[in-house]
Amino acid sequence: MKDVRRARVSIALVFAVHGAVTGTFVTRIPWIQDHLGLSPGRLGLALVLPAVGASLAMPLAGRIVHRYGERAAVRWLLTLWCLSLALPALAPNLVTLCLALFVYGATAGMADVAMNAQGVEVEERLGRSIMSGLHGMWSLGGLVASGFGVLAAHQQTDARVQFAVTAAVLALLAQPVCAGLLDVRPAADEEAPPRFTLPPRAALTIGLVGFCAVFAEGASMDWSGVYLRDVTGSSAGTAAACYSAFAATMAVARLAGDAVVRRLGPVRTVRLGGATAAVGGLLVVLAGTPYVAIPGFALIGIGIAVVVPLAFAAAGRAGSNPSRSIAGVATITYTSGLVAPAIVGGIAQASSLTVSFAVVAVLAAALVPSAGALRHRRPAQREQVPGLEPAA
Repeated sequence: MKDVRRARVSIALVFAVHGAVTGTFVTRIPWIQDHLGLSPGRLGLALVLPAVGASLAMPLAGRIVHRYGERAAVRWLLTLWCLSLALPALAPNLVTLCLALFVYGATAGMADVAMNAQGVEVEERLGRSIMSGLHGMWSLGGLVASGFGVLAAHQQTDARVQFAVTAAVLALLAQPVCAGLLDVRPAADEEAPPRFTLPPRAALTIGLVGFCAVFAEGASMDWSGVYLRDVTGSSAGTAAACYSAFAATMAVARLAGDAVVRRLGPVRTVRLGGATAAVGGLLVVLAGTPYVAIPGFALIGIGIAVVVPLAFAAAGRAGSNPSRSIAGVATITYTSGLVAPAIVGGIAQASSLTVSFAVVAVLAAALVPSAGALRHRRPAQREQVPGLEPAA
């Protein structure tokens, strides 16, 4: 158990490092836009590429994990993800920016799959829920890194310098952080997963649960500020603060979520979360002032916070190859995050933002009946590394 507890600390730090890369990048997007002179439409096109790269590359992660083992896969995929942070700021034009963001997203997605597979393994050996807390560490890492990014932007630091230094520091940090991970390898007779494949059937129903949650998350993250400004008539400062409040509530809910999961179980937790998020969506729809809309968005964040971590945990237990199942669920959820802002915008264009968030409320409510897909299944047996047998 000493090695398992060490692995728990290591994988928590891995999630924090992964989140720190994202937190660093998002704070300097305005610098990239100004540096390349991009219109909002062209910038929006470029920002689609990380999700595209992640969705296409995620199926490869299962094969990498199968060949090299989880510890080595996490170490080198996380290192590549950290180093890819330097690429977007170096792009001289829109085309190269799109290519850089594609690579950035591809390495992010593969590292995401590998580290979630390790998280599921550690959770199984500990015998209690930790996945929500791990994703909370991701959010915390992003929030801390975004603080440094805001400071760098305030000091008018060139993003090329900031990204290069941050990428090098995080890549070096990834080496000792990953040293304590479990060296999980497939059984000797286990067949390698294909390089590219559709998500396995077991992952589809779990992925749909994640789809609903990530849709609500993506819609709220990208459109909450616009909703407050255009629908409730809030000031620009209040509208901008809404996202920070939403992100903070999600981080806190994820860090506290494991205690709730241990008490209620994953199915009842997701049902309670879905009901909470649906109430939040209803408040947003009915809001006439920011003082009603902001609590509504906060309830959405609290309600959906633990759904994706629990979906990844369920995927890791759903089949004989956890990384492949997690890749399938991750592909579906990343697709949801990709299409959600566009669908919300399309519905708003055809009717109104209020109608768009009525759809968000309905999808949140759909978590209540669909949560049964996350019911605990007995994990398939894999080869154990000597000295790292599961605890009784």
